[in-house]
Amino acid sequence: MSHSELTGHWDGPWYRVDGDGFSALFLLDPDEDPALVDGVDVVVELADGTRWTGTLFTLASVQRRMAEDAETGESLDGRYFWRADSLIVRDPGVGDMTRVLAGLIDFGDLTRVLRRVDAEDLDDAPDAAR
Repeated sequence: MSHSELTGHWDGPWYRVDGDGFSALFLLDPDEDPALVDGVDVVVELADGTRWTGTLFTLASVQRRMAEDAETGESLDGRYFWRADSLIVRDPGVGDMTRVLAGLIDFGDLTRVLRRVDAEDLDDAPDAAR
């Protein structure tokens, strides 16, 4: 399956995309459109059974969050944005985000970008991700 043909489906609260040698589980809100999501937590399970987690954001999502922080006074009135294990992507949507993850896997960079997690850290993940 080419990376451009990746499709997903709901697996409990997770939106799962199975690729060549990996599965990506996105934790979407039930009313969120997978094609439009611009900030989401993800768990990636590689063929070797290791699991990696992080949060993917678009630049628009970061700008929106910084504007919100400016109003609430958080993050020095929105002067910075920081999240552990985060990755900024250009385009919204699970499809585009999965293609980025697949590219990171292809180039051997995923394990440097995301954080490795153990099965017990994923209590709410489907069995295949544990």
